[in-house]
Amino acid sequence: MKLSYPDPHTGAPMNDIDLQTPQLYINRELSFLEFNHRVLEQAKDVRIPLMERVKFLCISCANLDEFFEIRVAGLKELIEAGALQTPMDGLSVPETLKAIRDRAVRLVDEQYQLLNDSLLPELAKNGVVFLTPDTWTEAQSEWLADYFGRQVEPVLSPLALDPARPFPKILNKSLNFAVVVEGEDGFGRNSGLAVVQAPRSLPRLIRLPDELGSRHFVFLGTIVEAFVSRLFGGMRMRGCYQFRVTRNSDLFVEQEEVDDLLRAVEGELAQRRYGDAVRLETAHDCPEEILAYLLQQFGLSGEDLYKVSGPVNLNRLMAVYDLVDRTELKYAAFTPSIPERLKIAGDLFATLRSGDVLLHHPFQSFGPVMDFIKQAASDPQVLAIKQTLYRAGSDSAIVSALADAAAAGKDVTVIIELRARFDEEANIELANKLQEAGAHVMYGVFGYKTHAKLVMVVRREEKGLRRYCHLGTGNYHPKTARLYTDYGLMTADESIGEDIHEIFLQLTGLTRVPRLRKLLQAPFSLHSALVAKIVRETEHARAGKPARIIAKLNALTEPTVIQALYRASRAGVDIDLIVRGVCCLRPGVAGVSERIKVRSIVGRFLEHSRVYYFENDGAREIYCGSADWMDRNLFRRIEVAFPIEAPDLQKRIADDLNLYLSDDCNAWTLAFDGHYARAGTAFEVNAQARLLTQYDDRPSPLTES
Repeated sequence: MKLSYPDPHTGAPMNDIDLQTPQLYINRELSFLEFNHRVLEQAKDVRIPLMERVKFLCISCANLDEFFEIRVAGLKELIEAGALQTPMDGLSVPETLKAIRDRAVRLVDEQYQLLNDSLLPELAKNGVVFLTPDTWTEAQSEWLADYFGRQVEPVLSPLALDPARPFPKILNKSLNFAVVVEGEDGFGRNSGLAVVQAPRSLPRLIRLPDELGSRHFVFLGTIVEAFVSRLFGGMRMRGCYQFRVTRNSDLFVEQEEVDDLLRAVEGELAQRRYGDAVRLETAHDCPEEILAYLLQQFGLSGEDLYKVSGPVNLNRLMAVYDLVDRTELKYAAFTPSIPERLKIAGDLFATLRSGDVLLHHPFQSFGPVMDFIKQAASDPQVLAIKQTLYRAGSDSAIVSALADAAAAGKDVTVIIELRARFDEEANIELANKLQEAGAHVMYGVFGYKTHAKLVMVVRREEKGLRRYCHLGTGNYHPKTARLYTDYGLMTADESIGEDIHEIFLQLTGLTRVPRLRKLLQAPFSLHSALVAKIVRETEHARAGKPARIIAKLNALTEPTVIQALYRASRAGVDIDLIVRGVCCLRPGVAGVSERIKVRSIVGRFLEHSRVYYFENDGAREIYCGSADWMDRNLFRRIEVAFPIEAPDLQKRIADDLNLYLSDDCNAWTLAFDGHYARAGTAFEVNAQARLLTQYDDRPSPLTES
């Protein structure tokens, strides 16, 4: 099928092409960097409380770290392996790396310009001061010198470099200093260069006593640079320069060589800290000869070097948020509400027998989910509890309840995903705790991450055994439930209970692909069902029937789904996509995606819920789930999407989606050239703020803007 398509940069008509032409797709890596720029824009937004802006800056830096650790590292691995396949957007791997470099340099420059020219001066105006040596008073200097001598110097180990002492191992993302000295030491040595590593046990942000300045702080790097000469007695200091290396942090476990997944993951974790280097960050004034030396030691080129005008790890600035007790500089506190049916319920099981309960976090409390598991753990009529855990946190009340249930003799089965990125160590600890309590702990299906969020409780009742279930779009993690927007469905629906039973049989045993009644499951039915539902909307539009698609996702990258959406748009289906992060689809392309609109919501809470809405000629279908529309979620993970069937709950979600589509405070719209612009300038509708008000009968704790 040939299509008329405008150039993505100029809008001018181009030759006819088909739906697989690379010009119809946005590069995934560049789309992520655009998302991270939207996060950084939150740090620039003067409508947002000052300390929250600092947090957004830190989040943008943490996002960029992970991007280099995983995505850039993966691209470099492809080059080394000679696997230079061209993705759907047509950019080769070397071209993608070059484009990443160009965009990332601008992004880093913006981060430090914002810090130095805006945030630090504004913090100082509000009494939160970051001191530099040129501003220290005599009393402050004396206190900091004493602090260095008592708390810092004893744990520092200067490593002079010479043939007998080679370049040391440098931990991933650790703070280090290249120190240049002159003169001979007691052995007549004069190598000129030493490395000082800052142990991770040292706080990166030091608060001075109130008598030396209330809410006055100094970065650890600043203190080390000021007093590092004490480590080199009798030598002349020529310079001290911060540097940090980012390493490949993706875990790789070879299926054919693994007998024990837990031990294999533990082994990989030990290697993560010293993976291949992918990025070097240094102080902006570091001499060229030292830069060249460091790049050589890490096996990097000049394209991997990022010079920064400030601390090499801005993430550490996040600590100031908890150290400063200025509520007026932060978002107003809020108390998540509890649905009325649950407020008056003494027995959750009886409540669920009378109808489904839909929770919308963080606007509604995560407490009922924990109560559900705690009640199941203590109820003598409950025989079994089965649950998946992807991220639960290191100190989880849910895990404690499961352990109590197992210790009480209930059959407790937990599927723990050991490879939940950067939560592997915490998950290993949880697995050991549950096993010690007598729970059955398994790690899912090798080669497929278990990303579905499921709880099933089996209870003996008068009419026989009955299943009670919770299905969610987010993790069983009370802390992130205060920060992420997610939906959770609590239900006693027999068909859903039977489907979850079949899925747990699959996860713990050996079964054929189950025929599920209501749930959609990846890697089996989810992708084909989504495409079929998009095709159905396409056919409705061609027949003149009501047709519409709304999808709320974290990311959209899967080509066949994108192509199905393009066909639906050409047939007349109105499509609204609320995609927080990466989006490879180009909206607004003449003759291809004119009816597709893409927006991204970046606000106080991390938009994490996944919702799939299909108008279906008036008989609308709404699914919530754990899966984004990405290749990994649809084909390489165990995911579940669940239907919202009760009319009142369907209306709630439809109303929520329409609220997000009207947001003009936190929304950004995607143009066909791959760039985003703010959705509006009136700043009248803040979806997250309105949801806080909507779910609470008290006055809104947030202003609209």
